[in-house]
Amino acid sequence: MPNRGDKTLGRFALGRLVNSIPLVLGVIVVNFLLVSFAPGDPVTALIGDFPAPPEYVERVREQFGLDQPVHERLVRYVVNVARGDLGFSFANRLPVLDLVLERLGRTLVLMIVTVTFATTVGVALGVMAARKPHSAADAAATGIALAGYSIPVFWLGQILVIVFAVWLGLFPAGGMRSVRVTYTGLAALLDRARHMVLPMFALSFRYIAITTRLTRSSLLEVMNSDYILAARARGISERRVLWEHGLRAAALPIITVIGYSFAFIVAGSALVETVFGWPGVGRLMYDSIFTRDYPVMLGILLVVSLSVIVVNLLTDIAYALFDPRVRY
Repeated sequence: MPNRGDKTLGRFALGRLVNSIPLVLGVIVVNFLLVSFAPGDPVTALIGDFPAPPEYVERVREQFGLDQPVHERLVRYVVNVARGDLGFSFANRLPVLDLVLERLGRTLVLMIVTVTFATTVGVALGVMAARKPHSAADAAATGIALAGYSIPVFWLGQILVIVFAVWLGLFPAGGMRSVRVTYTGLAALLDRARHMVLPMFALSFRYIAITTRLTRSSLLEVMNSDYILAARARGISERRVLWEHGLRAAALPIITVIGYSFAFIVAGSALVETVFGWPGVGRLMYDSIFTRDYPVMLGILLVVSLSVIVVNLLTDIAYALFDPRVRY
């Protein structure tokens, strides 16, 4: 039978989930108003630069429901979203939900690989730096973290393309798979992995830096605690003290930065996907901005916002698992 702690964790998660409902509604309303009052007219983007009769312009505007007041469009949009209808793309002539879901899987693959890589490398560098403060290893890890935090992701992506794709020819410059050769099975998987290396590294470098710095600072603070000194006095090996005692106690800030990285990688993938031609949600967002495709922009903003809310919810639950005091 589940114990009291399990029930408490369930109530804690349910409470966080209920608190997220008004947040989702607020996000929908704010996103709609921001896009509606943004500069530019989607009808102009649809028609193009060619002169068109006013009657045709009004007919197009009426066809896409842009002739109605903002508050009426807002109410209709909220009702449609509650039904699972995100609208119809102006430029692609497809339902927005189908269009976003088609691209979302590609972004999720890139995002999950990026977060896993950034977390693994960042924690390893942070532990290496904290084991021997002010050493050469500490200086190297700190230097890598400083570089990763300072370099803009779009600039790093272009440098990676020039060096590793154009000069050295080690990796493809863009895309998700080869177009001249058709691979199947394991060869197709390896081909997609080669295309993912450069965008994954460009997207993860900043978050490697953040994870490294936070892991180092958290571990240095924890390793000077009284219970760590007591564990050493009992003769426990330094490796066990570091990994089983120190890193576990320093896990809460690291979980925070993992949740932060996961959320902002979703939101910031547009630059990397544009630089490397990765056909994901970020690239779709970039294209929809230029075509003033408001339904697609709203759909992507909703998906990104929901992703951030879900990740924050999972982070809170992970907090409660590592530190039961958070539940109360």
